[in-house]
Order: sequence, then structure tokens, then C-alpha cells
Amino acid sequence: MARKTAKREEGLWETVKTVFWALVIAAVFRTLFFQPFWIPSESMKSTLLIGDFLFVNKMAYGYSRHSCPFSVCPISGRILATEPERGDVVVFRHPTAGVDFIKRLIGLPGDTIQMRDGVLYLNGEQAVQTPDGTFSEPKLPQGPQANVPRCANDPVPEGGDCLKPRARETLPGGPSHEILNISDDWVADNTPVYTVPPGNYFFMGDNRDNSEDSRFPAVTGGLGMVPAEYLIGRADRIMFSSAGSSLLYFWTWRADRFFKAVN
Repeated sequence: MARKTAKREEGLWETVKTVFWALVIAAVFRTLFFQPFWIPSESMKSTLLIGDFLFVNKMAYGYSRHSCPFSVCPISGRILATEPERGDVVVFRHPTAGVDFIKRLIGLPGDTIQMRDGVLYLNGEQAVQTPDGTFSEPKLPQGPQANVPRCANDPVPEGGDCLKPRARETLPGGPSHEILNISDDWVADNTPVYTVPPGNYFFMGDNRDNSEDSRFPAVTGGLGMVPAEYLIGRADRIMFSSAGSSLLYFWTWRADRFFKAVN
């Protein structure tokens, strides 16, 4: 009997050790390579929806001040740096607000950016916008923050079809992606020419008329340019998605978005 008890206790202890080290390995893997991120706002629709859950690839550009898990990493600058590519969807730390943002990288160091009548001009060249139908969603509270979407066809009653014209934008010499338009005369549809300083990047949301991004200078409370040291990583794939205010509401899960690549 004593031998059986000892074996049982030994087996239990081995199980505890196995679970412990599995958790340690998972925590290290998460700290070093990936960071979870929930989409809280509609600024990146239709690429990313409120309630999308993804992992951020923290090794995409090398470690930075805000992605490095160790105190021995540099206080500023980057190590193992790989230049981000125009068109990447990037998670970064807001330089003044101290919260994590996710936007699309539009301008690299030295680029000039301007919006004219809602059309992007990069280094003086127009980014071609090809009409791509209409993005439709119900006008209902979304996610834990109960955000109600803005619609191009407002006023829309609660539960009605909230519509936004959609286009495919092709960056000069770069990739293409979907963008949405709500208004033809929004405050950031016409801007001055911005020049991206060395070591900085210019970001914009795909939902162009509903995004706090680099079109709004930091001196006025906006995002402004983002220094390289604030980059955290690249968003590559949606792992899970829920349209409800709680993950327990399984009937609000968007199964068609599970494991979807971010483009």
C-alpha cells in the first residue's frame, strides 16, 4: 500500500512539474515572440473588425524599446532591426498617450504624404483607388465598449444597414489593401504635405474617415509621426473573432475570420 501511495504521489508530482514547465515555456514564447492584441475600435475596418483577436509578431522588425522583454535591451533605438515595409499592419505604442495602437504603415523615413479630396498622394504620386463595392454592417453597439459604427448613409436607425463605400487602394510601388470612405469632406480629407523625418514612420487607418492617425500632429493631441523605438510588431493573422460584448456569447463568433491572414 505504501509503495502504491508513493508511486501515486510521484506521478502527481511529475504532472505538476510538466504543467509548470509548459506554462513557463508558453510565457517565454509569448514574451519573446508574440503579443496578443484585441481590436477595440473601427479605425482599421474592413481589414480588422472590433472583436478581432490576433497575435503580434514581435520579431518582425527586431526588438525595440517597447517590444523588448528584458531590461538589458536598449532604452532607445532598435536591435536586430529589419526595415518595416510600406503597407504592413503594425502595432505600436502611442508616443504620447502611452497606449497600444494598430494602423497601416503608409510613410517611410524621407517620404512625403498628403491627402487631397480623400485621395492619398505618396511622394507626389497618387495612390490609385479602385471601387470595390460597399461594406455593410448592422448599426448596433459593437464589442465591450459598445461602439456604434459611423455610416455613410446616416441617419440609420438602430439595427439598420450601416453602409460605407469600399475601394482597393494601391500604394505607389507597393501593395494594395481595402479602405473605407464615410464622408467626402472630412477634416483629414485634405491635409498639408507631411515629410517623414529620419527614424520615424507615418501611419493611417484603413477606415479613413474614422481614424486618429499620423494626419493629426502630436502638438495638437494627435498621433503624429511614430519613432522606430515605439514599434512593437507586425499583425500577421487573426486567430479569433467575436462581434459580441463577451467571449461567452458564442453565437456572435465570426468563424469565417478565424486564422485569417491580415492583408
